[in-house]
Amino acid sequence: MTRKAIYRTLWEYLTLTLACFIFTVAWECFMIPNGMSAGGMMGLCTIIQYATGGAIPAQYSYFAINALLIIVAVIAMGIGFGFKTIWCIIMSSVAMGILSKAEVLHAVPGSFFYMEERLLIPVVAGVFESVGLGLVLRYGGSTGGTDIIALMVNKYWPVSLSTVFLISDVVICALLLALPEKTFSDMCYGLVEVVIFSLVIDIVVGGRRSSCQLLVFSQKYEQIADHIINRMNRGVTVLKAQGWFTKTDKNVLLILINQNQLSGLTQVIKELDPHAFMSISPTRNVYGEGFEEMKTGVKLIKKRKGDESV
Repeated sequence: MTRKAIYRTLWEYLTLTLACFIFTVAWECFMIPNGMSAGGMMGLCTIIQYATGGAIPAQYSYFAINALLIIVAVIAMGIGFGFKTIWCIIMSSVAMGILSKAEVLHAVPGSFFYMEERLLIPVVAGVFESVGLGLVLRYGGSTGGTDIIALMVNKYWPVSLSTVFLISDVVICALLLALPEKTFSDMCYGLVEVVIFSLVIDIVVGGRRSSCQLLVFSQKYEQIADHIINRMNRGVTVLKAQGWFTKTDKNVLLILINQNQLSGLTQVIKELDPHAFMSISPTRNVYGEGFEEMKTGVKLIKKRKGDESV
């Protein structure tokens, strides 16, 4: 490994560590001190903390559940989780432990960050969470949780990733109503945080639920395509093209991936071929296996024809 690569790796892990602290500020400084919850695995862990009266802090259940999910996913799917994901899970747990004791940073009465208007708490928390998680995704990491669940569900059922995220967020927010001291307004605060998070993360990193289309021009297209197929479990199409200036035939890779896979793939392409040319375009709608399910009336039409033939 060259000195430049070492510096780049150190910078990436330093940024990931800072991002994990920003991510957990949303929970330990704003949401949890005010008895609020939201979607995602963090939301579920806060509910566990409230239900047990603080006997099981969120950082412990967060680490334990993610560790279990990774084991189950590896057994069920053979997913190769990168060290960055494990690092982010550990750092998030450590950050939660540190920030939970830093009461001066909690948005409670008497604190500098106290906000009398409770509606502002999930708004600010949503911004912090989206910025932190957005940086994590940009540098090829992941905080686990519902991301792992969504990948497992999508592997065996024709349900899009965004649908799994939406359902899990709503269900986790609704679980707060199972606690006797919580009300419908408490659940609504969680939904506000989810909405703010979804809006801001689109600005930071394009959204973990959005997709990208890549055109890759490289002499080492075979190695890149093999990596996408074997390591990322994604499809890739080879297009025949001709460079008009050189009049030579070329092979161009057409790739559709989720936004959170973009950083890792571009880094691999750069390592395999530093001279590769890439064109990256955001896509709003991608239909098919591994992405969104196409919403058409085909099933309804078939059902009607079947009823008419009886």
